[in-house]
Amino acid sequence: MTGDLRDVRSKTIGTLYQYLKSELTEGGVEHAAHEARLMIEKRTGLDQAVLISEPGRLVPDMQRLRILEDLDLRRAGHSLYRIFGEREFWGLAFKIGPETLEPRPDTETLVSVAVDSFGSLPPRTFLDLGTGSGCILLSLLHEWQESEGFGVDLSFDALKVARENAGRLGLADRARFICGSWAEAVSGSFDLVVSNPPYIERSVIPTLEREVAEHDPILALDGGEDGLESYRQIFFALPSFLSGTGIALFEIGSNQEKSVMRLAEKYGLSIRKTHRDLAGRPRVVEISCGDK
Repeated sequence: MTGDLRDVRSKTIGTLYQYLKSELTEGGVEHAAHEARLMIEKRTGLDQAVLISEPGRLVPDMQRLRILEDLDLRRAGHSLYRIFGEREFWGLAFKIGPETLEPRPDTETLVSVAVDSFGSLPPRTFLDLGTGSGCILLSLLHEWQESEGFGVDLSFDALKVARENAGRLGLADRARFICGSWAEAVSGSFDLVVSNPPYIERSVIPTLEREVAEHDPILALDGGEDGLESYRQIFFALPSFLSGTGIALFEIGSNQEKSVMRLAEKYGLSIRKTHRDLAGRPRVVEISCGDK
């Protein structure tokens, strides 16, 4: 592999792109052409227009070798965005690391529901349980210029990433991060609680895509034997920190709608609505502590 990339015939954008696409396809990457282009764009700083219009343009040796390293990691099962160390979410660039989940488009549904629910009167403070990289909390702060957000996570290393993201996005003065386990780490009353908790059944994790099963943090995936353990812990304590007029928004797995709703009712909570993602799958459950 290294020999091919060092060869003069692989030194142009066009030949390098074809080589990457071939290697990624052989490695089973579904969107090989797209990822090949992103690798070149990321490491060369060139945009797609240049890649298309100047296929004969030479790629400097150091940039080609960095792309080779990216290719090796991708074929070893790392996601492209973990290799890059960041991913876009809600139009913002978030740093990610081994201790954080990679933000995914499905989770933007939760942000969208929160923004739509409050309209022009956003909550003064809100709480994000299991904040990870801070993508949900910081996206909401980006939308709500007068709000203050509190993010809780059990991983100190994840919170370091979240704090760095807050600083990079100019939101550090309105973001508060707390290390702890769910509600045990907070006090007070919030008009909005959001969470993308671990909800994968423990036995299912080894069967997931390699980039998830081997490289996403187990702490952020493992929802216990039935995938509902995190919801149990949060639902039990929810009335102690969600205001009587507030709402809580939880991301769920696409097959968990009924089980999460039953669990919420078991703890005396009110199901307001289930929101679907862009693919039409149940993705966010809206809950309150008030009357149905």
